Amino acid sequence: MDFLSNPFLFTSLVLLLSIFTAQILAWKPTKRKRKYPPVAGTILHQLLNFNRLHDYMTDLAAKYKTYRLIGPFRNEVYTSNPKNVEYILKTNFDNYGKGWYNYNLLKDLLGDGIFTVDGDKWRQQRKISSHEFSTRMLREFSSAVFQKNAAKVADKLSEIATASQTIDIQDMFMKSTLDSIFKVAFGTELDNMCGSSQEGRSFGDAFDNSSALSLWRYVDVFWRIKKFLNLGSEAALRKNIKIIDEFVFKLIHTKIEQMQKNDDSSVTVDREDILSRFLQASETNPVYLRDIILNFIIAGKDTTATTLAWFIYLLCKHPSVQEKIVHEVKQVTGMKRITSFSEFADSLSEDVLEKMHYLHAAITETLRIYPAVPVDAKICFSDDTLPDGYGVRKGDMVSYQPYAMGRMKFIWGDDAEEFRPERWLNENGVFQPESPFKFTAFQAGPRMCLGKEFAYRQLKIFSAVLLSCFVFKLSDENAVVTYRTMINLHIKGGLQVRAFHRD
Repeated sequence: MDFLSNPFLFTSLVLLLSIFTAQILAWKPTKRKRKYPPVAGTILHQLLNFNRLHDYMTDLAAKYKTYRLIGPFRNEVYTSNPKNVEYILKTNFDNYGKGWYNYNLLKDLLGDGIFTVDGDKWRQQRKISSHEFSTRMLREFSSAVFQKNAAKVADKLSEIATASQTIDIQDMFMKSTLDSIFKVAFGTELDNMCGSSQEGRSFGDAFDNSSALSLWRYVDVFWRIKKFLNLGSEAALRKNIKIIDEFVFKLIHTKIEQMQKNDDSSVTVDREDILSRFLQASETNPVYLRDIILNFIIAGKDTTATTLAWFIYLLCKHPSVQEKIVHEVKQVTGMKRITSFSEFADSLSEDVLEKMHYLHAAITETLRIYPAVPVDAKICFSDDTLPDGYGVRKGDMVSYQPYAMGRMKFIWGDDAEEFRPERWLNENGVFQPESPFKFTAFQAGPRMCLGKEFAYRQLKIFSAVLLSCFVFKLSDENAVVTYRTMINLHIKGGLQVRAFHRD
């Protein structure tokens, strides 16, 4: 990041935090009833380990199930204890929210969307979105979109396989899931997958960059000064958000015009997409609609695309799992030879997908090890004591860690770091879910992910189509594959693979 290349600012931060930490460590507290989590470091350590942040936090979680990091403005409490997670996300839900701190860091990108707000705004968006996700019309509509786009990806991979070329599969998934979320959520054909939309590609790049730059704010104590002066990372964020805003406001105005035109002409149109539903609810503030759209994009694009990319990576590392999935798909669908990608994709009905227990387990195991959202931060609204006995203060940032939790032996056993889909199956090979407070990839409690079933449906459709038609191998077996530190767990630099036609 640009901050580390500025010796003056970096030295200033080191001195500031060193003095602050020394004062904290030298302070002798009087006897208190509440026991606070052990101090495992400072925000400076997060800054120094930013490129491997989630692994650094995993190392700390293995040493302390609950711990504190000291910062100049507030303590940051991190926990991997499932009992604490249940308490934060469900039992005492009202005491832990996004709060002003998280909102202020993320508002330039996500504004007043569902992932940044509490209270009435959250409840309103949750209510409308929940209704939308519960409709049979949307389930059928989304399945058709996922099937169509999975077939498009297969067509593209077929060309690449025939030409014996490599492909960045994560980039391909990002484009395809962006197409899917725009169609399902906003009723708009983006066609980014076919590369015909330069605007769509620019939007996607700007959105990814903004996600990384927004997360950087959590460790950059000077971001407000840089924003005021329009310098460095904040100047880059402003530039990227300008691209995002121009694209999204254009989409909103076009949608409003279409709906008004159809209303005036008495033409009946299907309005199953989420944007239309918010417009029907008399919400026409373009800025608020922009925020809602971007929150759905980060929920529906990045999460699914990165999960598919990590899934393919793990299957390349475990070819026997790849073959087991193909065997199950063949058995469930009764397929012998695929002559049309589209026809095969269309055959993957909801009933058929529900019978693919091993595929469901393999996807879930991917999410356990590589959760799309690696850490989730809340703000404590009043002094409290967690179930493990540790106290937290009003204003503390309290986070649970899906990435670290997936690697904890005390949660998953000695093979916690192994990719083993069988851990999710009973003796009859039927998928068995775990507590959402143990497997936290989709949150839990009142804020549990509304799109969970939609995500699984898209993941299973894409996986069944692509694995039935192609064998995947890493283009370089010795390449180091790691993540890019941002809001979602992207593979850093993409994932280069080779696809081979399956006999």
